[in-house]
Amino acid sequence: MKADLRDAQSAPAGETDPCRAAGIRAMERADVPTIGKLFNKIFRQTDREAGEDLKRYLETVFFGSPHYTPECGSVVHENGAGDIDSAILSVPIEFLVHGRPTVARLLCAFMADGKAGAAGAARLARMMRAARQDMCFSDSSSPVSADHWVAGGGIVLPIQSLEWRRAFRPFVAGAFLASRRVPRLRSRILIGALALADRALRWRAPSTKPSSVPGFETRPASLNEFRQCAGLMLERFSVRPAWSIDEFDWLAGVASLNRNLGALHCRKVICESGRTVGAFLFFGNEKGIANVLNVLCEEGREFAVTAEMFASLDREGYAAAVGMAQPFLMNAISRQRRLSFRHRGYFCIVTRHADLMDAAARNDIYIGGLASESWSRLLTDF
Repeated sequence: MKADLRDAQSAPAGETDPCRAAGIRAMERADVPTIGKLFNKIFRQTDREAGEDLKRYLETVFFGSPHYTPECGSVVHENGAGDIDSAILSVPIEFLVHGRPTVARLLCAFMADGKAGAAGAARLARMMRAARQDMCFSDSSSPVSADHWVAGGGIVLPIQSLEWRRAFRPFVAGAFLASRRVPRLRSRILIGALALADRALRWRAPSTKPSSVPGFETRPASLNEFRQCAGLMLERFSVRPAWSIDEFDWLAGVASLNRNLGALHCRKVICESGRTVGAFLFFGNEKGIANVLNVLCEEGREFAVTAEMFASLDREGYAAAVGMAQPFLMNAISRQRRLSFRHRGYFCIVTRHADLMDAAARNDIYIGGLASESWSRLLTDF
């Protein structure tokens, strides 16, 4: 969620301790209605009370994690009258950093109630400086927010800030992607006509269809199978999500609530010997867009696994696939025809640990997808 820091450029004169008893405290469940209303005002440009669905979702996401504690959860700032004028919503996610368990804070929304909330937002922003954080990150920051992250000692991960798009049926894919802003483009009549145009294109230009990889096949997998594969395939990274059973099941559960993106599916890629060499997790939306959360593989299998993934999604009838870019997959994914990249929002990270910062700078980190905000309804709903 893009943070709104436009009015939080600096703290009030004389302010030296952002954690003094000036109003910063952990968010409580009783704050949910107020936070929901502030969310509507800042991100939906409507000054109205939060609906029951939004309030339930906020409580589920920001208080339900197995790693939730008030110390690593969301924080709010109260003004002199005791009203919340700014807030940072965050989800704790456990990572392994060079083998040591570290509970990171995924920042999902930074909200300030205009000029009235600027002072509180500035204090909250200063709490997120590198010197105070074991690991803190956001995967969809605005340009202004990214500047604040860097000023606070953080860095921007440029590759993870990109989204790749691979069209299999370009005309239908264009309609589905544009329908996020113009819903009527998803009408059955229009999609049917565009499907005929795609059929003609795929006949005239066979390169539109991704090629299968001889000796490899894709099979359905359970969430538990994906988690088990992930544990082995992530060991190549010094910084990676821990994804314990409890946490992974919780993350998958809240991700599954995002029905706008479709159902959550897992697939595994099998080589000739029958060994699983890759796996991917994605939302499938009525054969329209496959939103890929995570792609994992054995080291050295990047080309085969990504090619088989695209071929499999094409065989299943999806019009296109989209997903977050990852440095270790860039070479393999970039070989695909009809693939494009776009900036999806700045992926920022801040930490007081030099070894974590060094790993991030060397791309020795796996982060994103289910280990980020990509699954959140706050990005696509309400």
